[in-house]
Amino acid sequence: MDHTPTTDTCAALRAQVRELTDAWREAGRYTPRSDSWLRSFDQDFSKELAARGLVAMTYPKDLGGAGRTHVERLAVTEELLRAGAPVAAHWIGDRQIGPAILRHGSPELQREIVPRIATGDAVFCLGMSEPEAGSDLAAVRTSAVRSGDGWRINGHKIWTSQAHRATHIYLLARSEQTGNRHEGLTEFVVDMDAPGVTVTPIHDLSGEHHFNEVHFEDVAVPDGRVLGSVGGAWRQVVEQLSFERGGAERVLSSYPALIALLDQSARYESDRELQAVLGALVARLAVLRRLCFDVATAMDGGQAPVQQAAALKYLGNTFERDVIEALRRTELYREPAPDSVLGQALLASPGFGLRGGSAEVLLSLIARQETRS
Repeated sequence: MDHTPTTDTCAALRAQVRELTDAWREAGRYTPRSDSWLRSFDQDFSKELAARGLVAMTYPKDLGGAGRTHVERLAVTEELLRAGAPVAAHWIGDRQIGPAILRHGSPELQREIVPRIATGDAVFCLGMSEPEAGSDLAAVRTSAVRSGDGWRINGHKIWTSQAHRATHIYLLARSEQTGNRHEGLTEFVVDMDAPGVTVTPIHDLSGEHHFNEVHFEDVAVPDGRVLGSVGGAWRQVVEQLSFERGGAERVLSSYPALIALLDQSARYESDRELQAVLGALVARLAVLRRLCFDVATAMDGGQAPVQQAAALKYLGNTFERDVIEALRRTELYREPAPDSVLGQALLASPGFGLRGGSAEVLLSLIARQETRS
């Protein structure tokens, strides 16, 4: 990194984001919503962020990045999530695919993909989850078979957010059958417009479409699109998930609902129990933000903080569910519409404890760290 972050630099970045989100919101260009990093897609907004150096912030400058720290990036992502901004177009690529390519991709793959993430032109979705596999990534059945100077991919992914808008998919596939389920896995970067890739929409209860199924039928992938070592993807996946699990989105996905709840608090001044709940939520949020800062600091130190990120996600999931439970005690609970504050939070809530790993997976990771300590 070129510099050490200071309070002033982080404050300046926060002000820059607030200026942009305020302008877009006042112009009616977006409406704040829960789960904006997955559900609220506007590539023009992502490109405007990119033009201001607020995407690919931690990437090297020679690949289109800003050469900043993860702590500075945290300041920006917190403000975007607090504003409920439409960031889904760049979030996945910026958060984890770019860093994974920088760590494990060939120089050619880095030059091909990373600058396009930095400009907001490359939109990534995640090809991890599969039918009947749940949160068990080691149960991957999508196959990758060598074919000439490349690979042929066959299989089926599910719950793939924004696949219908993505230019690329990060794909985890089984390239070899071994006695150990954690061996023989390989990561690929695949073009979504490649022949044999088919996207089928999954609509949620409100009729909204951001989930998809993705089918791969004899899809040709060049060998240069392999990410890291053939057959050795499990270690890379676990490392990559620390980028996915350790961010502010594990705490602030329901922030618009929390703000609405706090705005209502004066009407319930005599409800001592609710006031105590609100006070506890605010205190817990302060602690969780500190955990986000600790994860970002560890990443700035060159670490992949797997256990810290797992702990943050586990505690963040519980916090976000408790925000929704608190809403039930107010008039906001009487708003049944899907686009209401409560409706948005409720629609997002089933994913809190699943995406990025279930509670059981996270507790297993935390327990392993405790055993080593």
